[in-house]
Amino acid sequence: MAPVIIVGAGPVGLALALALARNEVPSLVLDEGSGLCPESPRTVVLGGDTTAFLGRIGYTRAASDAARWDAFSIWRRRTEVLRLPLDAEPVLHLAQHRLQRGLLDAVAAAPLIRLTPRHRVVELTQDRDGVTVRTDSRAGEAQWHGSHLVGCDGARSTVRRLLKVRFPGRPAVDRHAVATVRVDLPFPGEARLHREPPWRGDREASARPLPDGLWRLDWRLPPGRPQPTEPVDPHATWPGIVTGDTLLTRVTSALTGWCGELPPHQLLAAADHTYQQRLAARFRTGRCFLAGDAAHLHGALGMQNLADGLRDADNLAWRLALAWHLPPDSAAADSALLDGYQAERRGAVGARLRAVDQTMPLLRPLRGWAETRRSLFSGSFRKNAPLLADGQLGTGRFGGAPAYPAAPSGARVPEQRGGGRGTALTEQLPATAPGVLVPDLPVVTAGGAADTLRARLGGAFLLVLVAPGTGVWSAEHWLGAGLMPRLAELAAALPVPTEVLVADAYPGAAPHTVLLIRPDGHLLGTTPGPDAETLTALTAPLIPKPGLEQQDAKG
Repeated sequence: MAPVIIVGAGPVGLALALALARNEVPSLVLDEGSGLCPESPRTVVLGGDTTAFLGRIGYTRAASDAARWDAFSIWRRRTEVLRLPLDAEPVLHLAQHRLQRGLLDAVAAAPLIRLTPRHRVVELTQDRDGVTVRTDSRAGEAQWHGSHLVGCDGARSTVRRLLKVRFPGRPAVDRHAVATVRVDLPFPGEARLHREPPWRGDREASARPLPDGLWRLDWRLPPGRPQPTEPVDPHATWPGIVTGDTLLTRVTSALTGWCGELPPHQLLAAADHTYQQRLAARFRTGRCFLAGDAAHLHGALGMQNLADGLRDADNLAWRLALAWHLPPDSAAADSALLDGYQAERRGAVGARLRAVDQTMPLLRPLRGWAETRRSLFSGSFRKNAPLLADGQLGTGRFGGAPAYPAAPSGARVPEQRGGGRGTALTEQLPATAPGVLVPDLPVVTAGGAADTLRARLGGAFLLVLVAPGTGVWSAEHWLGAGLMPRLAELAAALPVPTEVLVADAYPGAAPHTVLLIRPDGHLLGTTPGPDAETLTALTAPLIPKPGLEQQDAKG
């Protein structure tokens, strides 16, 4: 069968190719660029779910490439308003070029992935049998055929344009100047956001540690001025408000304010960036999909668009793999299996965008003495400070792992205007609620090997039996006894590839509960024991019955 074509070799495109390779699906990655990863000030915050996803697809050095934050604090003027210790689950912060280089190294070791740089997509057609792409390169035009195509080609996506998918939204929600600085700050390991700092000229400044003594510094800028959007020479004269001299003034003012005097420092890179808020009208058109920046843009209040792009890849990979391995005459290519990607991911990102619209008026820097005085007396900034932390830490409404609505197949659901179905957060629901991202915990495989739950994700579906005493008794005493033989029979009979695991305990689950978990770690459902009828009903909608009419390729 033809490979999956991925357009764009950024972090999302590379992660998707690696996730498909884990499921023995070949891919062809077409990229307009040279395949190199120049350094830039762009960074990404990784939470537990995205770190685990990167690890199981082959990027195992995320922890060593990143800085781990010990705490996050928010200040207003000279007063600390909020301090959050980050002991429970690590927050990793790394430069985007380091992430991309690590993924490229993993791709180089994956024989099922073919990376083809310097090929610009100029034409795209699709039919019931696959997708055909025409590219232009220095060597001339070329034609490629694939089973499906995924556009991971950024905010100015050629794939999105060729599919004639609208990309509505707001072109300028937040503007920031960003700099990478080598310096020793007096709060090592701590990320800090400073609202209305005591030095003059800045409304909001932040410092976030990176490895090797580097820091990412951000300043929120007034809206409405034109500015470059790519990394530039910090000593050049920029055509917007942030000239080279202005940036240097910001750097020295912030460092002096935090240290008491100007410390030795080295300015390595800088950019002036506008955060947009956009959501593609659809994420799927027949056999073609959009992911990452091609599908959505957000970044206001510290939100992590790249982290959501990685969740796109995780959600789509297992669906494409399941469809790819089915017989060619199967209707899965147009089933609820693939429709579920759009329903879930567009709904999740749309919920984040609505959250920004609702809370932005509360979190914008105050203007005028009357509003400042009202804030001081009402305590509104202290009350809303946790919302600012959510964006920076990738938690809560601005960044937490979504809990997809309960329909296990991802079947079509009427969409709400501006963002799809309402989507709850995993942290708001019990761990046994359908759709939540399962927690990480120790498990034992059917072969008796010890592992963790999230490390087993990404390939087959998981049937997890909650069996107290697993950690006490030797596996040889219970792997062939009790419910285990019945569970193994059930796993073999399900219409999707399934692996059996055993856990000593699971939050909120009674002994002998069986959990059915998708390859991306979201819970399909639970049964009080090996209930064949219920488990089959949960998975059957993913594999359509023969004879179903296929959807029109134009979506």
